Amino acid sequence: MPPKFDPNEIMEVIVRVTGGEVGAASSLAPKIGPLGLSPKKVGEDIAKETAKDWKGLRVTVKLTVQNRQAKVSVVPSAAALVIKALKEPPRDRKKEKNVKHTGSISLGDIIEIARIMRPRSCAATLAGTCKEMLGTAVSVGCKVDGKHPSETMDGIDSGEIEIPSA
Repeated sequence: MPPKFDPNEIMEVIVRVTGGEVGAASSLAPKIGPLGLSPKKVGEDIAKETAKDWKGLRVTVKLTVQNRQAKVSVVPSAAALVIKALKEPPRDRKKEKNVKHTGSISLGDIIEIARIMRPRSCAATLAGTCKEMLGTAVSVGCKVDGKHPSETMDGIDSGEIEIPSA
């Protein structure tokens, strides 16, 4: 039998959910059931926390559990931040599938996203993190200042486009 669960211990549970939607309690139960939490209540808390900013986007949520209380914090991925910067209207994922994100975002938005993602980036400089975010923009399918993101990357490499150091 596993050791007894200490209620004062701080546990972190990471789950991936669609923002603003109450996920199936059955998908949360194996992760948070052993901690003595109700999956239905936690699902509603997650939906309430993600409904404002992340409606319809897939985001990673970190649950910090202590004394059988779950605190919800959103850990956005680079793709979620890029799609959010496109300012698209929220959509119903059950009706609209395989949506193309054809909008254009500014280089300032990319730098802002890179600053948010900087602690989790593998790059040595902010310019490298910006290039990581431009690669994400390629995979999302959007443009940067009306150009393909790889053109912007070439500009950063050649020194034509200046990225601030901090």
